[in-house]
Amino acid sequence: MIDAEGRARGVTGANWIDAPYNRWAFRHISQVTRVQRIAGSETPVGLARTERDLGGFSFTHGGEAHSLDSLLAATFTDALIVVQDGAVLTERYFDGMLEDDRHLLMSVSKSLTGILCGVLVGQGLLAPTDPVTDYLPELAGSTWDGCLVQHLLDMRVGIAWDYDVDEYRILDVSDYRTHELDDIPSDTETWIRTIGRGSYDHGEGPFRYASLVTDVLAWVLERAGGLPFAELFSHEVWSAIGSENDAELMFDASGFPLAEGGFCATLRDCARFGLMCLEDGSVAGRQVVPADWLGRMLVPDAELVAAYAASAAGDPAAPDSMYHDGWWVHQPARGVYAASGMNGQLILVHRPSRVVIVKLSTYPGSLDSELFDLDHVGLMALCDHLA
Repeated sequence: MIDAEGRARGVTGANWIDAPYNRWAFRHISQVTRVQRIAGSETPVGLARTERDLGGFSFTHGGEAHSLDSLLAATFTDALIVVQDGAVLTERYFDGMLEDDRHLLMSVSKSLTGILCGVLVGQGLLAPTDPVTDYLPELAGSTWDGCLVQHLLDMRVGIAWDYDVDEYRILDVSDYRTHELDDIPSDTETWIRTIGRGSYDHGEGPFRYASLVTDVLAWVLERAGGLPFAELFSHEVWSAIGSENDAELMFDASGFPLAEGGFCATLRDCARFGLMCLEDGSVAGRQVVPADWLGRMLVPDAELVAAYAASAAGDPAAPDSMYHDGWWVHQPARGVYAASGMNGQLILVHRPSRVVIVKLSTYPGSLDSELFDLDHVGLMALCDHLA
């Protein structure tokens, strides 16, 4: 399955997530694990271009001055695109990545899944206040009793989840990598069915990030939409945004779609997705996502803000931050929010500057907080610079 180049780099099904192997593997997911096709558009929407020299941009972080070039080098960047007012200002690729290469998006996938939910809500196929068991009756009597669709979207679910352990265990359960562990669930659906209750009820307590929750959301959306997840996402979102390339979605050995972290897409198509969000759900005059669904992120929700502030993710410097509908909402009143994933994947929507930034990376450490901070500070400063 892995070609000669991958084998020469030492990439295997067991190590591809780890550095330095991830630098090649994140662009060749179909060679290291199972993927399903997400069909793109037959009539792609073009991207205007107004190339601009950003060499004069600089910012300071941790007492050190950085340029855009030094930021990109320090954060193991594979590709970057900056779009303002619908036109590409700069588009750059590194270490052999090409414009048609699909790159693993990791947990950016959660935001894509949340957008699909908004489309189906707009069609009247489900409501955020619906119980999960209305769509998944096989979960009645389990931990998921009393859980609402909105709880899934906002990660307010009362399951037993140890972030430091289970965010890595899911890589094995879901067959991201070859594993030989015998003390874990056999597949994603089994874990969903058997997971125990946590210390809080659904909708209570602080924000708790749990990737498995988005897999449950994808299962609900399949039932509500009446199609397999990859086909549903293609029809309702990916083809509708005018993507020029197919995307891919990883799935586990049982066939369960890994909506929490398995999307793979090109840089430009991620930019098209971000632009659709910036334009209130509209693409080329067609409403893809209800504007009021995206508008939910622009209003601080007191309960979600408090839950986020009480969590380990809370940031006193951004007191209105919240996690909502699968997005990290940094400044709701200003309209600044992001999709973010392990190893430095990012789609940033910055309404004050009318900018969308997509950055695809391969940090050596999957959750390197120093690199995430550097990226966040630098790219937010770039948006302010462009404004």
